[in-house]
Amino acid sequence: MRSQLRRAWCVGLLSTLGLGAALMAVPVQAAVPAAGAPAPDFALPDQDGSARSLSDWRGKWLVLYFYPKNDTPGCTEEACAFRDDWMQLSALGAEVVGISVDTAASHKAFSQKHKLPFPLLADERGEVAQKYGAISDWLVVKLAKRYTFLIDPQGRVAKAYLSVNTSKHSGEVITDLKQLSRR
Repeated sequence: MRSQLRRAWCVGLLSTLGLGAALMAVPVQAAVPAAGAPAPDFALPDQDGSARSLSDWRGKWLVLYFYPKNDTPGCTEEACAFRDDWMQLSALGAEVVGISVDTAASHKAFSQKHKLPFPLLADERGEVAQKYGAISDWLVVKLAKRYTFLIDPQGRVAKAYLSVNTSKHSGEVITDLKQLSRR
């Protein structure tokens, strides 16, 4: 009787530990591209269903920002700051593109609601975010991390922002873009 209880207890413990380890397992993630490295290519639908790829912005500076979820407070603040600074960014020769794991339909509603003048790309499976080292993957839930990449006109990563304060970020990008575009 005692050995059966001990065996049942051990089996239960091992099962619990195995399940816990499986739930906590995180797939291997690509490294964040370093400054000077070619920006990983992509092809994704925008909020209107049009296919967009990195080469669409070749010859221009690109502010490529990843964000977790449409219509959440931080993501809305960040998108609206880029909207408000869009003319300034445009005058510096830069385009803005947002990417999250939301659907194109969700992007369309978010873009219209906040009058965003730039494309939002639907990376529903998180594959592009993965290429940029910008995915949080918890088996059943994938969200893009709040990372931004400033990509130069030749398609190289000029700067990566891995710690973003949504209220100040757009201004930081403008400051860096002014400095980098002088080189």
